Amino acid sequence: MSAQEATPWWRDAVIYQVYPRSFADGNGDGIGDIAGIRARLPYLSELGVDAVWISPWYRSPMVDGGYDVADYRDIDPLFGTLAEAEALIREAHALGLRIIVDMVPNHCSDQHHWFQAALKSGPGSPERQRFHFLDGKGRAGEEPPNNWMAGFGGSAWKRVVAADGTPGQWYLHLFTAEQPDFNWNHPDVRAEFESILRFWLDRGIDGFRIDMANLLIKQEGLPDRPSMAPDSPSPYEDRPEVHEIYRAWRRIANSYEGDRVFVGELWVGPQSLARYLRPDELHTGFNFGYMQAPWDAARLKAVIDETLAQHTAIDAPATWVLGNHDITRVVTRYGRSDSSFAPGGVRVHNAPVDLQLGTRRARAAALLYLALPGSAYVYQGEELGLWEVEDIPAELRQDPTLAQSGGTDPGRDGCRVPLPWESAAPGFGFTPHDAAAAPWLPQPAAWRERAVDAQEGDPRSMLGLYRDALRIRRAETGLRAGGLTWLPGDESVLAFTRGDRFVCVANLGQSAVPLPAHSDVLLASTATPDALLPPDATAWLRL
Repeated sequence: MSAQEATPWWRDAVIYQVYPRSFADGNGDGIGDIAGIRARLPYLSELGVDAVWISPWYRSPMVDGGYDVADYRDIDPLFGTLAEAEALIREAHALGLRIIVDMVPNHCSDQHHWFQAALKSGPGSPERQRFHFLDGKGRAGEEPPNNWMAGFGGSAWKRVVAADGTPGQWYLHLFTAEQPDFNWNHPDVRAEFESILRFWLDRGIDGFRIDMANLLIKQEGLPDRPSMAPDSPSPYEDRPEVHEIYRAWRRIANSYEGDRVFVGELWVGPQSLARYLRPDELHTGFNFGYMQAPWDAARLKAVIDETLAQHTAIDAPATWVLGNHDITRVVTRYGRSDSSFAPGGVRVHNAPVDLQLGTRRARAAALLYLALPGSAYVYQGEELGLWEVEDIPAELRQDPTLAQSGGTDPGRDGCRVPLPWESAAPGFGFTPHDAAAAPWLPQPAAWRERAVDAQEGDPRSMLGLYRDALRIRRAETGLRAGGLTWLPGDESVLAFTRGDRFVCVANLGQSAVPLPAHSDVLLASTATPDALLPPDATAWLRL
């Protein structure tokens, strides 16, 4: 067996995220579904990705876009059936695509049968012990048990009504009130999720993206949080006991044939991230430090160096990501004067944006991150150059962030608008041509030029750029292993080599950049006059 064949696929894979509601609608109800995904699998194969990550498709009331799961072993009728999901897995495998699905272990839906049983049972019952039910503070228990705040705003506690109609205990929900947190110190919870993992692994799933992977364990006694500052010690984030859970999960994954993979959504610092990626725990974890960095060469270089150093020390691959279903789209972010993810810790909405500048930077960013060592994630629509839709009417928005923030944060719907496939079709081909329903969120008219068919065959389009970059990434042996070597140059330029033939140059400024004469060059730059290209470059991309 060659070294290439022996290397697990996930160490350098490009994984495409599908947000099912917004990818493709197969049945004409205006909402994306499994039928739509199955019909577009050839598109994903032609794009050149290695795997597809599908955001929650489980049975759910959809209060939080499917991240409020009512049944982890069934598909929500909105998306299709379990049989359709199994067919999708088979069809993807036939095209050489692997399938990763979301796992949401921190919380479930308040419609989950366990939680419904807990509501019907009294304080101290076995059913309530699977969650975090506590008596309130104050003379009549009228105050929440502690000062924890929910991620979408407001208290992280909700009071229930007792069987006799009087106010009862409180339960913990770190997100919406419809998403009660599991008590991961309870053996039933651990056994249940191990069973759920096996259920999907038995159906051929190649891995799991673990939602909010660092939140599962809460500090014993659930004490008040001393400070609400983002960098202050937290009684419910990154607790050391959580690693026992992932060691058990890794043993399950290792018991199956093939390379099954876990990727953690881990909002933690680099040193904490490394602990999750030890050989007997998670395989990979999202590198949010890179995604959060502004369009600044020094900041990006520092994050790249720090990331590679941390991952090399534990022999784990770095995972690079520009955006996802929770993050302002990269074209919009990079088109702002402050292009960091959330300046001052506050998500930005409706700030002035230069979409032309943002598009040029997004093109350069794509070529840069796809050339870095490790694996990479592409959020649906990034390959089309889509921007954040910020003028969605409030009455059409569905993200619970809008309500829980008291209207101060319009939420994440702007990055979840349905994709444009056909420039001349109703709903830009997101729905079938004879569909009566419109896409569930309105699409900008200007997306006509960003539709897939409008970009097909145009090597200068964003879609053409991604296809060429992914083709080169797969073909170049120097991109499959090892680190990178930085090249000297202007402080506004990121230039590095990988292997003997490959060089990546990202010019984040506007100054002229001479390029080394390698036989193959992947060029990412915001300013690339033809005269700067080496005459013997046989494979390159120009913005």
